[in-house]
Amino acid sequence: MRQDAVELDRFYATKRGQAAERLMLVRIVALWPSFTGLDVLGLGFATPLLDGLPKGARRVVAAMPASQGAVIWPPNGKSSTALAEEVRLPFADAQFDRVIALHALEDAESPQALIREIWRVTAPEGRVVFAVSNRSGLWARTDATPFGHGRPWSRGQLGTLLGDGMFEVTHSTRTLFAPPFSWCCGPRGADAWEAIGGRLFPGFGGVLMVEAVKRVGGMTPRAVKVSPTRVRGLEGGPAPALSRTKPISRSHKTR
Repeated sequence: MRQDAVELDRFYATKRGQAAERLMLVRIVALWPSFTGLDVLGLGFATPLLDGLPKGARRVVAAMPASQGAVIWPPNGKSSTALAEEVRLPFADAQFDRVIALHALEDAESPQALIREIWRVTAPEGRVVFAVSNRSGLWARTDATPFGHGRPWSRGQLGTLLGDGMFEVTHSTRTLFAPPFSWCCGPRGADAWEAIGGRLFPGFGGVLMVEAVKRVGGMTPRAVKVSPTRVRGLEGGPAPALSRTKPISRSHKTR
């Protein structure tokens, strides 16, 4: 069951939410310093990150799952929020150059179907950042924040999911090393925890962030194991027409 959009909005107004927003934005802007002329999609509950992106994008849309509900965004001016079924997004194929997915995969009924839909609306060579709860982090172990709900992910699990969905992982990092308590999440405290935790305990950040790119050229299907042909006992066992070879593993599959 997805968390309610109003509750998510309230969390990002707290000290812990603001710390999470700021630290995730630092990573995104480091990856994507310019949005000039690009079409951008925020999926799940990505409005805290969309608010802080560099200016210049041609279009920015916040798509929120119907099971989660939605809040008006931006709060002032014309709304750019779309309420939609997560596996039937109301957008054309290959429409967005950048996609930011926050609080999207953890509660998805079918992560595989969601990844396939994200692939559909992402432009060729478009890039996606997935920000998910880190299975090894402290934030996944408490219900007091949104990162303690739903399905946390490891780097290997998310990489496999994206590879099966025809994305190529290009970068990964962890952030939010401060413990999930308000007194740890002030601007100075969060930065201190980030510096120490990132150096000494790199696997324990509360949020796992993975960048992936949509590749469309030169894809090959994943190897499939073929069952041997069944031969009736009285027919003997004729030699195969082709010699058997081991299947060649591939990192991607087509659909």
